Amino acid sequence: MKRFLRWSCFLGLTFFPTVIFSQTNTPKHSNEFLSIGVGARSLGMSNAQVSIADNVTAGFWNPAGLLDIESKYEFELMHASLFAGIANFDYAGFATPIDSSSHIGFSIIRFAVDDIPDTRFLYDANGALNYNNISFFSAADYAFIISFARRINLIKGLKVGANFKVVHRTVGDFANAWGFGLDAGAQIAVKQWRFGLMLRDITGTFNSWSHNAELVTDIYTQTGNEIPDNTLEITLPKVILGVSRDWNISDHFSLLAALDFDFTFDGKRNVPISSDVMSIDPHMGLEIGYKGVAYLRGGVGNIQQIKDFDGSKSTIAQANFGIGISIKQVQIDYALTDMGDQSDALYSHVFSIRASIDKK
Repeated sequence: MKRFLRWSCFLGLTFFPTVIFSQTNTPKHSNEFLSIGVGARSLGMSNAQVSIADNVTAGFWNPAGLLDIESKYEFELMHASLFAGIANFDYAGFATPIDSSSHIGFSIIRFAVDDIPDTRFLYDANGALNYNNISFFSAADYAFIISFARRINLIKGLKVGANFKVVHRTVGDFANAWGFGLDAGAQIAVKQWRFGLMLRDITGTFNSWSHNAELVTDIYTQTGNEIPDNTLEITLPKVILGVSRDWNISDHFSLLAALDFDFTFDGKRNVPISSDVMSIDPHMGLEIGYKGVAYLRGGVGNIQQIKDFDGSKSTIAQANFGIGISIKQVQIDYALTDMGDQSDALYSHVFSIRASIDKK
């Protein structure tokens, strides 16, 4: 355990100077679609997953958790209707063991707002209104992730993993970007306690944007907007620390509690702990299990302080809810985020299904 903590501090200090140096050269909230999370179980627990991810979705949350998969093949599909149906978020994952000490996984993520009307040619050359000239396009973000996990025999129970990810973003025919980055993660269990560390975008994730300026030059000139240039966008590293604990309440019921802390370095954010150098965003989740067949979940996250019109301040949080059922080798999960409309985020329905083949 002490070695795990020392390695965590070492890795953090290794890239921390790079983070500080890069702050003034990078945008805030870059590639934020990768912060939404995958899997209805995860979202129902407010994304508190770094220490407990133990299925195919670990390829996203913490690749070290892939080693807990007990089947030869595991798949998961997820669909989420986000922001009250404005956007769609889809995920597909696959994982399989290489040998007794190594696993590999693949993940595909798509976040998109589809059917956006293009009204540039709403008025024809004669100045007449022509609705037939309206076309539609999508603003879509894609991520392709290859994950690898391996047990480390030097420290009992230590599991480590890494991701290589490719990011592709498109805004119709107007602009597109390609990027790549690396993640690293670790998990260790001590009795009923589990600890996790996830280093996202550890080297910085680079997105190279290419703009088709010819399509918007006329409109941008008329409206006084700046013509976009080709740019390089860098996503700064993020550190996530997680801790969780299991309880056997009775022969039939179990309880799992998880708490994660997200450390970001892109300037002050509206989170409970923030400064110009670093912000810390806590989120927590609970899962009650019945005979390993049915699950009830809840979580709290997205804690923010809101300033009202009268100058007073209030704290809001996003409450999430989820249920799950396991039928032999199939797990079906559902989550409702922002239950009760307590935060500024709109509610979202999330469904996912996971299947295992050749379970041990």
